[in-house]
Amino acid sequence: MRFVVDASVTVKLLVDEPDSDAARGLAASGEELHAPRLMASEAANALWRKARTGQMERADAGAALAWMAEMPLRWHDDETAGADALRLALALDHAVYDCVYLALAHRIGATVVTADRRFANVLASTEHGESVMMLTDYARTR
Repeated sequence: MRFVVDASVTVKLLVDEPDSDAARGLAASGEELHAPRLMASEAANALWRKARTGQMERADAGAALAWMAEMPLRWHDDETAGADALRLALALDHAVYDCVYLALAHRIGATVVTADRRFANVLASTEHGESVMMLTDYARTR
């Protein structure tokens, strides 16, 4: 299958936290994994936040970010999904950042895998509900 992974999943690959095993299982699954370039900035910001709040050492945050280049992802330019992401954000009244993942998934015929329950809940009752899957649900099906 083809999946778009968001920063919430990527951070679980980079830092040991709840559901990291599920993220590692997805990464090792051989599934076709995609991400917009935006994801690298979002993951870096999450690592910064963890270092800033003492959840991890600064050096570890840098090392984790460096490993991101080794992740088994096919990267996509954000501008290819930008207009669609804005349209989705306006329709869903939800942040463009999250909608970039959804727009990319629609563009390439994929499902978004996320650990962001809020985002998944926003989509659940819409026509886009089938386009998103919680990481924990992915892990249960494998």
